[in-house]
Amino acid sequence: MIKKGNKNTAYVITTSIVAALGGLLFGYDTAVISGAIGFLRTHFNLNAYEMGLVASCALAGCVVGVVLAGFLSDKFGRKKILLLAAVLFAISAIGSAVPENITQLIVFRIIGGFGVGMASMLSPLYIAEIAPARMRGRLVSINQFAIVSGILLVYFVNYLITDNTNELWNIDFGWRWMFASETLPALLFFILLFFVPESPRWLVQKNRNNEALNILSKINEPKKAKTELSEIENSFSKDEDSFSRLFTPGVRIILIIGITLAILQQVTGINVFLYYGPEIFKNLGSGTNAALIQTIIVGAVNLTFTIIAILVVDKIGRKPLLVLGFSGMGISLVCLGLAAYFQNTGLWVLIFILAYIASFAIAIGPVTWVVLSEIFPNKIRGRAMALATVFLWIANFVVSQTFPIINENEWLVNKFHHGFSFWIYAFMCVVSVIFVIRWIPETKGKSLEEIEKMLNGTRICKDK
Repeated sequence: MIKKGNKNTAYVITTSIVAALGGLLFGYDTAVISGAIGFLRTHFNLNAYEMGLVASCALAGCVVGVVLAGFLSDKFGRKKILLLAAVLFAISAIGSAVPENITQLIVFRIIGGFGVGMASMLSPLYIAEIAPARMRGRLVSINQFAIVSGILLVYFVNYLITDNTNELWNIDFGWRWMFASETLPALLFFILLFFVPESPRWLVQKNRNNEALNILSKINEPKKAKTELSEIENSFSKDEDSFSRLFTPGVRIILIIGITLAILQQVTGINVFLYYGPEIFKNLGSGTNAALIQTIIVGAVNLTFTIIAILVVDKIGRKPLLVLGFSGMGISLVCLGLAAYFQNTGLWVLIFILAYIASFAIAIGPVTWVVLSEIFPNKIRGRAMALATVFLWIANFVVSQTFPIINENEWLVNKFHHGFSFWIYAFMCVVSVIFVIRWIPETKGKSLEEIEKMLNGTRICKDK
């Protein structure tokens, strides 16, 4: 006989996995460009600036998608906007596969960015709002697991689509199939979303308390569900529902902390390796086939250490993992820059990149999203997380757009041999460690309402 508690756990895990498919599509859509960019560059005769634009244009769409998601999800619900994101993913996949010119490709990539932006904010937010406190870190981290799974999956797809015996086919058609392959996971996400509930916290915000209680009872025991419903109701009764609430004393400093953490996740360079991985390996001595295989290894390490993060995030805590992750990334980047500078382009390059990816995956990737989904008050969580995620995607856009320009700058290449950009990202890792130690609160094991009370009662939330 299955115990009630086991049924509750199975229900919330299954629901979280479905929501996390938005993360899988996030990873798939943003990383598909890594295999296609080299062929696109030849097909459309792109220069360094245009190459950066093609790789980063979807990120501009992400910014708009996040803004829309914050407003629309507060108005219509988390689930409905996740459904909209699934539709946008499918439209982008088909449109990006059949463009007649670079402008059409950019337009459809931006549409995909709308979907990525929505999913990047709503999937972890939805999971955080439905998960019990004892499991929330692990469940929100499932979203990061899904992101890196999507990245690894598309690396495999790109490798399998690439014809190593026919470069002309790759240039004319291979990249089209890479983009088109996203249609299948988008369709799966759309269908499965019809089988998950709406966020109980959003339902309380809309005064649909009976529906919220019914869902909370499937997540927790009935007595615990009633207690949690009462806590949620109290958290919503305190504050006025206004966008200006984001900038009031106390809330404002939490918002700044969230925005800064989101920016630091990106300016430490992670998506340079995810978007330009094959091109980096080629610059450092690998051929096309070897570069794609090495990129798959990067994706596998990313996935493996994300699994470890899921297992330890609710045991070790958020803050120690962030310090560990940023430190490991910084050391790896310094070593990678030195390897490039001294033109040691053998096995050491792969080792340093894998160490960097492992450090990100065990902490910075999943824990950033966990913290962002936890620290904002119930009443404004959707809009606050949307604003933080907007800055995350803006930072991602800036890094992705500028990397090819920096990496191919003739003076920098002659002087530093492709090592300069890695040292820039290493410096930002140092900044990140200092920031985490000084400003990030520990939220392990607390309910969202307890976190809200804790932050309101500490000096961290009092403006200087």
